[in-house]
Amino acid sequence: MRLVTTAALAALLAAPLHAATHEVQMLNRGETGAMVFEPAYIAAEPGDEIVFLPTDRGHNVESVKGMLPEGVESFRSGFDEEFRLTVTEEGVYGIKCTPHVGMGMVALVQVGTPVNLDDAKAVRQRGKAAQRFDDLFARVAE
Repeated sequence: MRLVTTAALAALLAAPLHAATHEVQMLNRGETGAMVFEPAYIAAEPGDEIVFLPTDRGHNVESVKGMLPEGVESFRSGFDEEFRLTVTEEGVYGIKCTPHVGMGMVALVQVGTPVNLDDAKAVRQRGKAAQRFDDLFARVAE
């Protein structure tokens, strides 16, 4: 009995206590224009899961080089696939749709304290992605 109780307690302590799931749609047209993630800004906590839903066809999810917290590996989904990202490290996570980044299809996930904000802001962006990231960085709470 003691072994079962200890194992159950260990499992509870290892699991996130208040993990949330955030859904993001990949859209050809949304409230903010063409080729967008909605929402494009997500405030999350360590242990939360971000689910990218292929609402419209032709999209994927890819991390932006230089815009991940230390210790987080880059990622890239297939096209037209649901993608689940469990965020574990505090900081900002820059995300793009590979074929539509030039049209501004980007997103920013803030997990806890934005410890890598300056590094993420320093990453050069092109096209509409630059303006959209500026708008998203303005929403980051420090």
